[in-house]
Amino acid sequence: MTLLHDLYNHNRQSPWLDNLRRSWVSGGELQQWVDDGVRGITSNPSIFQKAIEGAADYDEQFRTSIAAGKTIEESYWDLVVTDIESALALLRPVYDESEYLDGYVSVEVAPSLARQTEGTMTAARQLWDRINEPNLYVKIPGTVEGLPAIEHMLAEKRSINVTLLFSLSRYREVMEAYLSGLERAEGDLSQVSSVASFFISRVDVAVDAELDAIGSPEAMELRGKVAVANAVLAYEAFRATFQGRRWDALVARGAKCQRPLWASTSTKDPSFPDTLYVDALIGPHTVNTIPDSTLEAFVDHGTVSRTIDDDVAGAHAVIDGLAALGIDLEAITDDLEAVGVASFEGSFDTLLDSLTAKAATF
Repeated sequence: MTLLHDLYNHNRQSPWLDNLRRSWVSGGELQQWVDDGVRGITSNPSIFQKAIEGAADYDEQFRTSIAAGKTIEESYWDLVVTDIESALALLRPVYDESEYLDGYVSVEVAPSLARQTEGTMTAARQLWDRINEPNLYVKIPGTVEGLPAIEHMLAEKRSINVTLLFSLSRYREVMEAYLSGLERAEGDLSQVSSVASFFISRVDVAVDAELDAIGSPEAMELRGKVAVANAVLAYEAFRATFQGRRWDALVARGAKCQRPLWASTSTKDPSFPDTLYVDALIGPHTVNTIPDSTLEAFVDHGTVSRTIDDDVAGAHAVIDGLAALGIDLEAITDDLEAVGVASFEGSFDTLLDSLTAKAATF
């Protein structure tokens, strides 16, 4: 037993791994993580860029795809789908034993679609139908254009990981899309699932830069606190949403709540504890998807106790203090969404360029 088991057994928080590499599947490392308590896997274009560019174990399949006349992008998706399918098979026992709560593996639609509702829906359906496994999450960015796509996919009873969430206002819209999608769906809802990926550390990176520019004692007091406070308020909104008559009617049809998933939980500032964004965000009905280096640190010296709602009033005070300094958190989170979309798109394009260069050597 590890601290990852304790997270779930004592706090009903599910630790997931925010990384995926082919060598981890073939070499047994991924199975070891699952044995150690990992209950799901997330991926994104940046993760696949690092995995595919940095290893030779994709070359044979890539060469075969190109020889078969497939385009660079078609070949890319062949590589991704193979990895996702392998991870899905490995996590399937967790999915079954947890009665569809955990055991999911996430794959994201092409990041160029983040501002395209119809294109996102088409891509999500194609990924769902191609992979055709019940423990698949298709990731859709929670942009304004992504919201109707999310609702439509859930109405079609396709499980969705809503990604790139930074603001409370957008998070509330995502929860509404989830409820509305389930209400439109027909029949039993017990195998429809969703998480809402609320990003953490990037908020502190952006906010702390503005606090440093102000430099006052009041500003310095808030350094490293805003991202956690923002997540605490998101959890407060989550608990308020998933109760009452509207939710009870969906529960009667087998619905499960859309759990908040804490993403971007590695510590970027070396002056902060390396497990800060795990230790401070522990609570029931949540997921924390954690990079492998942070997972290793948490297993070694993390703290397991319910922390997410032990000082809600303090979290409100942090956010209020930020506003009193004239810092517009909503504007920062809007910018973080745009930067996040551009970053994933850049990773995707860079990898396609790299694969194009590699194909020219065959």
